[in-house]
Amino acid sequence: MSELTRKRPEYRNIHAFKDLPSYRWPMAALVSGMHRISGLLMFLLLPLIVWLFDTSVSSEISHEVFQSAFSAGIGFAPGWFVKLVVLVLIWSYLHHLFAGLRFLLLDVNHKAVSKEFGKSSAIATLVVSIGLTLILGAKLFGLY
Repeated sequence: MSELTRKRPEYRNIHAFKDLPSYRWPMAALVSGMHRISGLLMFLLLPLIVWLFDTSVSSEISHEVFQSAFSAGIGFAPGWFVKLVVLVLIWSYLHHLFAGLRFLLLDVNHKAVSKEFGKSSAIATLVVSIGLTLILGAKLFGLY
């Protein structure tokens, strides 16, 4: 068989647990997937965001309830778990913001659409969002 007549392999049944973990995702695809996940997290945790905002600005008494949520917890959730959920919210907001700005830049500047720029901007998005999350998480958990 020559190079032109050889039949290409067909993949009909991709096993998600066997095939997908071994696939090397490009950095741009990883950032794109994380952008979707961060948007979903913000949407699912929207009731918590609204409650946190409402209790923080309603009155002085409700602000005390807001502050005690991070030490005493909310209902059955202990304070450290509330802080962890808020840290996830911080990451999702920051990642969604910077990834969205990256996508806007790619949409506006057609000259920037290249493999190299896609990889470098994806790395920059991850570094900035994770770096700011670590700084704000350190403040949230009282490290400074």
